[in-house]
Amino acid sequence: MSSCIFCDIVEGTAEASMIYRDDRCCAFLDIFHASQGHVLVIPLAHAASMGELDGKTGGHLLEVGMDIAAAIRRSDIRCEGINFHLADGRAAGQEIFHVHLHIIPRVAGDGFGFKFARGRAARQAKAELDRTAEAIRSALQQA
Repeated sequence: MSSCIFCDIVEGTAEASMIYRDDRCCAFLDIFHASQGHVLVIPLAHAASMGELDGKTGGHLLEVGMDIAAAIRRSDIRCEGINFHLADGRAAGQEIFHVHLHIIPRVAGDGFGFKFARGRAARQAKAELDRTAEAIRSALQQA
């Protein structure tokens, strides 16, 4: 067994209820699911963060996630909506440091969700938004 449970799943040394696998990623049910049908899509190659993942593989994870979301909607799983979630870094809530995209089926009133702390959702002034946008545009140009 490695120190990464997701690498163990990829290698077949840890159990998973596998849904999909190709030459770049696999998808399986989350054992600590938020709802029935909660799926994780992971790259086969270990990448602890998005910064370690190449763009083609990252895009592929999203494409596979979209296909799985459509399949969930076609299945008999109760689903009125779907959340995609990817936590990148401890401060973002990442607990297993192998990139993983959550696909979470949702129904009204299920009690699961992303909530802003009180006061965090206040509308920002346009000038502040423009400064933030410029900082991101500048960093994009440096890449």
